[in-house]
Amino acid sequence: MGNARTFLINWAMARQNHWHILLRIEDLDGPRIKPWARDQAVQDLQWLGIDWDESVGCQLEDLLPYEQALDYLKQRDLIYPCTCTRKEIKEALSAPHVDDHELRYRGTCQNLAKPQTDKPAAWRVRIPDKPLHWTDAFMGEQTTDVQQQVGDFVVAAKSGLPAYQLAVVVDDARQKVTEVVRGDDLIRSAARQQWLYQFLDVGPLPRYWHLPLVLGEDGHRLAKRHGDSRLSFYREQGISVNRIIGLLAYWSGIGSVRQPMTAPQFCEAFDIGNLPTGPVVFSQEDHTWLHDS
Repeated sequence: MGNARTFLINWAMARQNHWHILLRIEDLDGPRIKPWARDQAVQDLQWLGIDWDESVGCQLEDLLPYEQALDYLKQRDLIYPCTCTRKEIKEALSAPHVDDHELRYRGTCQNLAKPQTDKPAAWRVRIPDKPLHWTDAFMGEQTTDVQQQVGDFVVAAKSGLPAYQLAVVVDDARQKVTEVVRGDDLIRSAARQQWLYQFLDVGPLPRYWHLPLVLGEDGHRLAKRHGDSRLSFYREQGISVNRIIGLLAYWSGIGSVRQPMTAPQFCEAFDIGNLPTGPVVFSQEDHTWLHDS
């Protein structure tokens, strides 16, 4: 439900502003991404009434653009091999979120006089120790010191697969993405991605819109511990899609009461200026309303 709200807002803003919408499946996150999940994600979007102008496929279909980007960084000595723990590297493959409690990497391998060449190595980018000032289109002025926050972060795993941060920058640049609308659990990624834009000499930078999340009643982002909140679950339960969109609309500053709504009606009524600036809580009252049909 949280992702659905962000996707619906993204789609409405795009249609209102005549943006070109890309459908991209980010599937580099190892064994956790199941083939059936990709199909279900597309079905969920279609069920909501969301469409797109172009499908650019899956990342694993063509790794060459990421390999070329890594070669570019290597040639300019902007990245270095790292043989640190498997767990740390594995975690770096995925998009980091606010409550993931990332640890700061202290440059262990960067400071080695002679890197170990007999071990498989990941690659980390050399991040300057200085703040980056930037503006989020929704959240306003931001200052982020990536070196102090997470240190030199991973751009490629020991397996050779590109990590999330590198992959999305390469994709956004080559697919000419100008607007990125996503949850604010990824706002920590924005500064890292802007450094990579600079290092790779690609641009211009996209405009970032980081939107508040939908949380469970315990104050954490929606997860399995809150019960099944997948769209497919509600669809199988016979919940009307218009009731789902009506709840998403209520969470998005449209109206003062919950009422069924279609995707086109959401698009017509949505105003980014009315979107709540804080997180939304998926309450028991919301659950009750969904099933009260």
